[in-house]
Amino acid sequence: MRILLLLLGGIIVLLADNQLSDAKVVKGELRLRFSQPIDVENDISSFVLKNPYRKVFDIKHCQLAKSSVGKGLKYSAVRNLKIAQFRPDIVRIVVGCDEPYRGIPYKPILSKRLYHIPLPKKSSHLPAKRYKASAHSVKKASAKGQTKKRKAKKLLKPTYYSHKGELIVIDAGHGGHDTGAIAGGKREKDLVLQIAKRLEKALKKRGYPVYMTRRDDRFLKLPQRTHIADKKGAKVFVSIHANSVPKSKRNRVHGIETFFLQNTRDAKSKRIAARENAAVLKGAGSRLSKKVIVDSVLNGPKIIESNKLAIDVQKRMMTNLRAHYSGIKDGGVRHAPFWVLVGASRPSILVEVGYISHPLERKRLFDPHYQQLLAEGMAEGIESYLNNRKKELGF
Repeated sequence: MRILLLLLGGIIVLLADNQLSDAKVVKGELRLRFSQPIDVENDISSFVLKNPYRKVFDIKHCQLAKSSVGKGLKYSAVRNLKIAQFRPDIVRIVVGCDEPYRGIPYKPILSKRLYHIPLPKKSSHLPAKRYKASAHSVKKASAKGQTKKRKAKKLLKPTYYSHKGELIVIDAGHGGHDTGAIAGGKREKDLVLQIAKRLEKALKKRGYPVYMTRRDDRFLKLPQRTHIADKKGAKVFVSIHANSVPKSKRNRVHGIETFFLQNTRDAKSKRIAARENAAVLKGAGSRLSKKVIVDSVLNGPKIIESNKLAIDVQKRMMTNLRAHYSGIKDGGVRHAPFWVLVGASRPSILVEVGYISHPLERKRLFDPHYQQLLAEGMAEGIESYLNNRKKELGF
């Protein structure tokens, strides 16, 4: 059990597995130190509140080591910075800002007990006094005209940065005569192209160059899908698909899964890979022998990096969707021998965005808002992975 109840002198004491022992602002980051290794994937969740804008981080199975931890924290680029015991086993951190900002929290590579939350850059935010004056000016401008108001609003737009040289290749699965899975009159090839286009916009908005393997309803042979990331010099390759099961299981099986290339003994992963491989292998010819895929799977130089990328993307998708929808199932990060990932020497993943065969999940998958949350989650995961890579390499 993660939480223990102890009876001491008639008083019930709640003990969590972990404790937040220290919190301080260093070099534009909120740096947290825990008494035990922190499981970022399972113990930390985050979301955003608006009006006013706040980033919220909940640390589960955790207590403050002492009441003074995090008290009196100040940073000039935020309105407030609060740390409190939100529930007996949850520590909550709130970063209050004047506007949205980009900053991906991370766990330093050489420490299991630290967690760093980047704070907004001072240059991208208005100091408290200046912000009040700007707000007053906007209010005054309403009596004089709309021109000054529009200029003032421009100051509140989030800042995105250029990522030239960090090309992302997006592959919308299936297409043309290959419809992919069909259920309820809906086709996988249409769904994944819609999500791929939303992902493209989300990445471009963040400053990333993007290459789409297809932009319309056409089929691509395996040689066209593979090696594109290498030819284009991409940093990341993402293939988007939707899952399906036989009619007898359609009301029960649902969830989101992210795969990376590796051999597997797991029956479910094998089944999913076999279904996706059946289409792209059509017309591939004898050049694609069994030895080719085995060698690629077992000796691929980017398996570890692909695994990290898959973890980041899966986590962000789940966080985004669970903030707005109930019953979202996390199918987790899995590995399987997908042909579409074979041969790429870049970090490559295949995202199964959900089960088109499941009635409720199918309805959600074709909802624009749901698709946007999925795409934003993928984009955030890709950005988190690339930023962490830079930190690991010392950039």
